[in-house]
Amino acid sequence: MCRAASGWLSARPSQIFLALQNAGLGTARRVVNPTDVRTASGGLSAQAPADFSGTADGGSYHLPVFPAEIATWMDTAPGRFIIDGTLGGGGHSEVFLKAGATVLGIDRDPEALAHARARLAGFGDRFSTWEGNFSGLQEIPGIRHGGRADGLLLDLGVSSRQLDSAVRGFSFMRDGPLDMRMGPSSPHTAAEVVNQWAEADLVRILFEFGEEPKARRIASAIIKQRAVRNFETTLELADCIEKAVGRHGRTHPATRAFQAIRMAVNEELESLAAALAAVPSVLKPGARLLVITFHSLEDRMVKRFLRHRSTPFSDDPGWPEPRPNPDFQFQLLARKAITPTAEEISLNPRARSAKLRVARLLDPKP
Repeated sequence: MCRAASGWLSARPSQIFLALQNAGLGTARRVVNPTDVRTASGGLSAQAPADFSGTADGGSYHLPVFPAEIATWMDTAPGRFIIDGTLGGGGHSEVFLKAGATVLGIDRDPEALAHARARLAGFGDRFSTWEGNFSGLQEIPGIRHGGRADGLLLDLGVSSRQLDSAVRGFSFMRDGPLDMRMGPSSPHTAAEVVNQWAEADLVRILFEFGEEPKARRIASAIIKQRAVRNFETTLELADCIEKAVGRHGRTHPATRAFQAIRMAVNEELESLAAALAAVPSVLKPGARLLVITFHSLEDRMVKRFLRHRSTPFSDDPGWPEPRPNPDFQFQLLARKAITPTAEEISLNPRARSAKLRVARLLDPKP
């Protein structure tokens, strides 16, 4: 039996953004104390094909993008409180800590939290973690009780550790279970999306989230194959997509589809919209917001959000004169997106599509 996807999938990304300006996601989140990283409880953790416990080894986990630019634009100094909303391997947090800041690292992946805690243990109580989705910034205990941060970083990329781990199910190049969850609190697995969602919903996410021009053909092929046998592994899905659309050029034909399914599984656009809407209640006046994006949908959302909220006046052809913009809250510190240098791309090819946008929260008007 096919199940229709949850209601937010019926909206285009721009509609999702507008609808979530003043709403959260309601995703399960927990506080993690400085010495304990716990995995999720409940049905998801019991049934999960992926292992979120991992090992907090000291080896290579994830190479952060824009390390020099992040250090410069965040303007970190001793005594400042920075929220790293996407902790990952802890590379960006380490930059802030070395500059003397106190850092709270947020991640929904218990393995990432464990790794970062082991890596950054030498910084003592200047580093702490919170297990959850960055869409829940307002739920952080210190923020909920009136605390505010001097800076917030959101790095929206998937970590290399997740991409390279077959058991996490993100890659069409490695055989693994169809999972794709960034953490055990994610409401769906990729297997559920592929095997249970209606064809119309598959078309929608492939077209909207993956910007896949052959969305209908791919969705139809998925429906036909799952009628015979449910998809279980990443390579089964990748092979189905390749047979449906063929292979042309260097890019694997499943690239856009896997991106779309991952975004649906993790509610990535919803999370981003909720986090952006929460920023003014999380940061101090004068604090910095840095957002790193890796594809056009995310970057478009961030660009539009900051452009609207950094414009002091709004105008309309039907108005006699411009009017004050009630949402004017930010100053753009870099008018255009910052892109990686050729040197960084040579050292970290996955940085090639990254864009960094920077803004400062203004003092509210009296």
